[in-house]
Amino acid sequence: MDLQKQTAAAPTPTVELRASDADRDRIADILREALAEGRLTADEHAERVEGVLTAKTVGELDAFVRDLPAAHTGRATTAYDAVPGRPSPGAIPADPDEHLVAVFSSSVRKGRWRAGRRIHAYAIFGSVEMDLSEATFEYRQVVIRAISVFGSVDIRVPENVSLRGSGGGVLGSFEVDTRDSAEPDAPVVYVDGLSVLGSVDVRPRRGKVIADLLDRVTRKVDDSLRKHLDR
Repeated sequence: MDLQKQTAAAPTPTVELRASDADRDRIADILREALAEGRLTADEHAERVEGVLTAKTVGELDAFVRDLPAAHTGRATTAYDAVPGRPSPGAIPADPDEHLVAVFSSSVRKGRWRAGRRIHAYAIFGSVEMDLSEATFEYRQVVIRAISVFGSVDIRVPENVSLRGSGGGVLGSFEVDTRDSAEPDAPVVYVDGLSVLGSVDVRPRRGKVIADLLDRVTRKVDDSLRKHLDR
């Protein structure tokens, strides 16, 4: 009994607490600012963001920003925040996860649609087709959880986004055509999951790009030409 009381009274150290999506977003914001300030190179930023997306605890998240000034400026920039209270009945989350589910059926999402921060795709004896090539990206990081059991999940993204992947197959295939965008402002799409006697296939759709990224590239080229001509 005494041992149980002591165990119950001892709080879990903050660094061992499980990280939430809000914790990951906060660390990703710090990394983005560090990239803009020149404290991180594009490669360093991409490597750390990939680690943030897969981090499990608050302590693992802290390691990615420990050498950045923004992580030491106050409580607002730390990885951990107390878990908010349960929402009142009928309350709708500001940005709920999106789910595409196909059970002995098919589920398709394509055309012009809003890509949320986290998307779940489940194909069980069915097929899921997700086309992000014309989607609106409101977040720099989009995490897709893809599970295929005797089914298929096919995901297509614009050519000019960064694509990361981590998953496996059990008598099935899990393939992600990873790539880094040449644009530092490009969204990062991270796909993880599992394929059991099925397939998960993630790759860019040739010829499809995010138009505003092209506009930024065009502006940079125009500015460079203008500076060259002014000389």
